[in-house]
Amino acid sequence: MSEMRPEQTRNHTISFGPQHPAAHGVLRLILELDGEVVQRADPHVGLLHRGTEKLAEARTWLQSVPYMDRLDYVSMMVNEHAYCLAVERLLGIEVPLRAQYIRVMYDEITRIRNHLMNIGSHALDIGAMTLILYAFREREDLMDMYEAVSGARMHAAYYRPGGVYRDLPDAMPKYHESRFKNAAEVERLNSVRGSLLDFIEDFTERFPKYCDEYETLLSDNRIWKQRTVGIGVVSPEEALARGFTGVMLRGSGVEWDLRKKQPYAVYDRVQFDVPVGTAGDCYDRYLCRVEEMRQSNRIIRQCVEWLRNNPGPVIVDDHKVAPPKRVEMKSNMEALIHHFKLFSEGVHVPEGEVYAAVEHPKGEFAVYAVSDGANKPYRLKMRSPGYVHLAAMDAMARGHMLQDVVAIIGTMDVVFGEIDR
Repeated sequence: MSEMRPEQTRNHTISFGPQHPAAHGVLRLILELDGEVVQRADPHVGLLHRGTEKLAEARTWLQSVPYMDRLDYVSMMVNEHAYCLAVERLLGIEVPLRAQYIRVMYDEITRIRNHLMNIGSHALDIGAMTLILYAFREREDLMDMYEAVSGARMHAAYYRPGGVYRDLPDAMPKYHESRFKNAAEVERLNSVRGSLLDFIEDFTERFPKYCDEYETLLSDNRIWKQRTVGIGVVSPEEALARGFTGVMLRGSGVEWDLRKKQPYAVYDRVQFDVPVGTAGDCYDRYLCRVEEMRQSNRIIRQCVEWLRNNPGPVIVDDHKVAPPKRVEMKSNMEALIHHFKLFSEGVHVPEGEVYAAVEHPKGEFAVYAVSDGANKPYRLKMRSPGYVHLAAMDAMARGHMLQDVVAIIGTMDVVFGEIDR
């Protein structure tokens, strides 16, 4: 067979997804390949578009809180935090200190949940199956913490404009003996299920050892390093120019964290360090995430200690913003009217516009809200970090092999609920 001349060669175009298990959602990625080397990567989004920003215009300010959970559905309460901050700044209200500590504690619980999902699924994409089983073992406890305060393991709707829905419960649900769990196992599991704070404190004591286990499995694993070291390198200058935030920016050596640089809630009252990478590759970003989980654990411990010693209100006492207690509502005519007006008509937010940003596990997540003085937003716009990072897919993947595309998608930590909005 005669040898093919250079002018006869052509690149192959393949569709990576949207059904690909390593696409981390409904990403349609068109790859142009020369053999197995990526020449061009063209991400197509919009396959999960649910119109959250538009739907919010037809809902009261309070009714839009559950929509926030469904944006990045791995970091639910942090999305709520940004939205509530925006509404509170428009209203000009001060959230009670106890509610702020509860928010910070749950933000960090959410950060651990997010990073566990990321490193577990990233390792699974690359071929290491064990870690995701370890990660989901810990996520079960974190989901129990969500369920204890909100009744839901994922879409909590726990944060409210003015504070949080209710105070932390004094008792955790207990396990019962069954054909799956014998009496000794049930007793062991229930021994730490006193109050919610007892349960969270026990988790924070166990978690550093779990982080050591993840690092034992991955950090010096030569296959993991071969698949991540030097892959998807982004220089600090390029990361800044492309609008990267979160781990994608810090992994490139830029120390930028809104919790430190523009503190909100009580982040200026807790001690923690911001891990920063040097190489800007997939491996450095993984190391940053593991260290961030350790620092989140440290913040949670400080919040637990403060919350134990400082009882108080968890939502503002203004019944035009927050509902009255149910006992009052059922025994006081004025409280009943407040309750009815708040849940039927909603709160009238003063005219104005606001940009409220939080340090989301994936980067800077923000809500830009415009109010015309009505009971519904005039305009709501979200800044999702994943959308910005995905825009750099072509630059990060070009020149890499086809299998490296999987590692790059994993390191971006994309979730399409927030990207498509």
